Amino acid sequence: MEGNKLVLMKIWMFILASLAFKLGLAQNRILIEGATVNTGDGSSIAQGLVGIVDGEITLIKNALSFDYKASEWDTIVKAHGYHLYPGFIAPNSTLGLSEVDAVRATLDFKEVGKFNPHIRALIAFNVESRIIPTTITNGVLIAQTTPRGGRISGSSSIMRLSGWNWEDAVILSDDGMHVNWPKTIQGGGWWAEPAPKKANEKYEEQYRELIDFLSAAKAYADTPEKSRKFDARYAAMVNVFNGKQRCYFHADELKALQDIVQVVQKLKIQKPVIVGGYDSYLITEILKDAEIPVMLTRLHSLPSNEDDPIDLVYRLPKLLHDGGVLFCLQNAGSMETMHARNLPFLAGTARAYGLPAVEAIKAISLNAAEIMGISDKYGSISLGKSATLFLSKGDALEVKSNQVELILIDGKFVPVTNHQYMLYERYYEKYKKAND
Repeated sequence: MEGNKLVLMKIWMFILASLAFKLGLAQNRILIEGATVNTGDGSSIAQGLVGIVDGEITLIKNALSFDYKASEWDTIVKAHGYHLYPGFIAPNSTLGLSEVDAVRATLDFKEVGKFNPHIRALIAFNVESRIIPTTITNGVLIAQTTPRGGRISGSSSIMRLSGWNWEDAVILSDDGMHVNWPKTIQGGGWWAEPAPKKANEKYEEQYRELIDFLSAAKAYADTPEKSRKFDARYAAMVNVFNGKQRCYFHADELKALQDIVQVVQKLKIQKPVIVGGYDSYLITEILKDAEIPVMLTRLHSLPSNEDDPIDLVYRLPKLLHDGGVLFCLQNAGSMETMHARNLPFLAGTARAYGLPAVEAIKAISLNAAEIMGISDKYGSISLGKSATLFLSKGDALEVKSNQVELILIDGKFVPVTNHQYMLYERYYEKYKKAND
């Protein structure tokens, strides 16, 4: 009987979401009643009541102690036994820029050349990617679509994973510039072809080349606009130096991280972020004092160094948390686009290795929003913020219990379905009938 109720709820929610999605409308007044509300800001309500008006969260109460009039709400979702979460955020992602790794024509995240600050990932974002529905049905509703390649890859933008086109999907355009710091160590191989690591003999040369470019870009930014001779590459860097745009430094090794801190201070870069930061746990006090947050390397990875503990990567979130460093989780790496859906399970791994449960949720919601500059509207279930959230049948950080039943992005219902779901239903019905 309970199973039939669940099926009927799914059908109703799918029909409602489909109609709202096609019409591009938000239900004006929506009330979600009875769910365990994981706010994303470090608190939770066992049986919560969340009200949404015109896409904005206007009510957060305990359902056991607050009476409401049903007539005041257009849609009431009875969610007893479910878990409500803020939409998870995937930083540093090629989602929407890459479709099939083996088909080059579907990859649009990298340009030729070494210094490409004028490249914008925004206009290449494909809202109709077949991978996006698979991602949002695990609760990842926002992504920072990020270019790759070269020493400076270009600017990323923050996108809601629903919309008619990239203009409709954008939350924050050109939020930051991405700089790939030279590696201080080279070599190493995958587990089947191990190779010794050694110092990068060209590091100083590569470092100087990058610093020369950044210094020239700063000089350009400091020059009055009327006196500048226009240069597209330097012009794209101006907002990095006037504090309107973040600068994301992609680096992992200790020396590289230390050099980044020095360069940030020397060039007075106001909003630096480290992406990767494998060795960041060794300099937490320095990063904390410098107020440099970290988008932490993919947790489901092997240790980078031969003498590292096998579980070091899993424990990095706990080490940064204990060190007082603001951090979030990201999933860049091999087959990263298709694995964007696994972001909640990275947080689950961090929780299993010592990170407090509420901090694990923050690591893929509010922390990410704060680091990227969108926490005024996204990242938590809080009064006045966008109703970008989802209902899960169970714990969203666990593979078995992450079963998303309802999705709202900016207060609009989004269909909870994907290509895999449809294939499952198709063949389930086929073989069910064959076995009857």
